[in-house]
Amino acid sequence: MGIIGRTYRFIRYNEHKAITLKAWVLSARYRFQMLYADTKKLNKKWGIEGEESSYEATPEEYRFCRKVSYAVNQVCSKTRWESKCLVRALTAQKLLAEKGVESTLYLGCKLDENKKMVAHAWIRVGKVYVTGGNGGADGYAIVDRFRARVNK
Repeated sequence: MGIIGRTYRFIRYNEHKAITLKAWVLSARYRFQMLYADTKKLNKKWGIEGEESSYEATPEEYRFCRKVSYAVNQVCSKTRWESKCLVRALTAQKLLAEKGVESTLYLGCKLDENKKMVAHAWIRVGKVYVTGGNGGADGYAIVDRFRARVNK
């Protein structure tokens, strides 16, 4: 399908156009930062290191989390650039923070079957995992966590 067809389908059928467009822009921004910025400077922007958000959230926050999760996963699976777990997690964290929803970004690692170190990132809001699944249950040891700075 060409660009015109995709644009038409996006305008006609996408219920969450603003979230989807923001997710696309943010994923590009975070991927660019991963490639060209210093990691030590980047992780200062990820939130308050070592802190977690509450395990309580309102039904409205859970509904918004579902929208963000869907938009981020749809956008990041179709980008021309590599949008793996950290880009997805940072994108979701920013979208949630703009809406005033507290979240926690987790960074974890584990050894795969070939004894190689594998890293993973995921986001939690309340008791729900927005992106990346439940890394802790998937065998990842939590290396660090960042509570998002929320715009309320």
